[in-house]
Amino acid sequence: MARMTLPALPEESFQRVLCVVAHPDDMEYGPSAAVARWTARGIEVGYLLLTRGEAGMPNPPEETARLRVAEQRAACAAVGVEHLTVLEHPDGILVYSLDLRRDICREIRRFKPDVVLGTGWDVETPYGFDQADHRAAGLATLDAIRDAGNRWVFPEQIDDEHLEPHSARWFLIPGPPGAGATHGVEVTGEPLRRGVASLEAHAAYLAALPDHPAPADFIPQFAAMSGKAMGVEHAVLFRAHDLQAPPDLGPD
Repeated sequence: MARMTLPALPEESFQRVLCVVAHPDDMEYGPSAAVARWTARGIEVGYLLLTRGEAGMPNPPEETARLRVAEQRAACAAVGVEHLTVLEHPDGILVYSLDLRRDICREIRRFKPDVVLGTGWDVETPYGFDQADHRAAGLATLDAIRDAGNRWVFPEQIDDEHLEPHSARWFLIPGPPGAGATHGVEVTGEPLRRGVASLEAHAAYLAALPDHPAPADFIPQFAAMSGKAMGVEHAVLFRAHDLQAPPDLGPD
């Protein structure tokens, strides 16, 4: 039986996307090419970074934090992202907690996205064991999406900060072929070029990583692998969850 190609995300219905990640550069390993496509189509995209990435280089932490946030701003500019929020949870030892959920919930209520893009929380991935901060960020984001829609969770944000409950419809998790992807975004051409440029903006960080390949060498390769799953030249794949869809109860 011929393998079915993955469908495109229903991005024509997207108005605002909030991307929640642990570190500067997390969005730039593929998903930022999809972001470039979305912003070019008039979709507003915001980034929420939970740490400043201060543990990611041998420099003193405060120096590293300033450098990495500056590089993240340049990466955002490469793909048309104007809304960047950077929190100061500790890099390398990010923990799932009510404080983390509260901070993500606040940004969801403030930005009011119809789509939240997060990270997975599996220990093992197709690329090896995932980093602990990524797992904590992914699970906290999933729970914060629910928190944001419930006025009785973190009610001080409603009573004191004058935010309103907000329920996002979509939760997206980037995933390579073979990792349960359900949908894709074609990024052939300009979106891919801008996605590569966004990772190149992290020049000092990448220079501190031994033997790190050039973004232009490997990002297009991964996008081409994902493109095969959609039947296009280059793509970014996601596990997409419609949080407002009725539950699938299986066959009668």
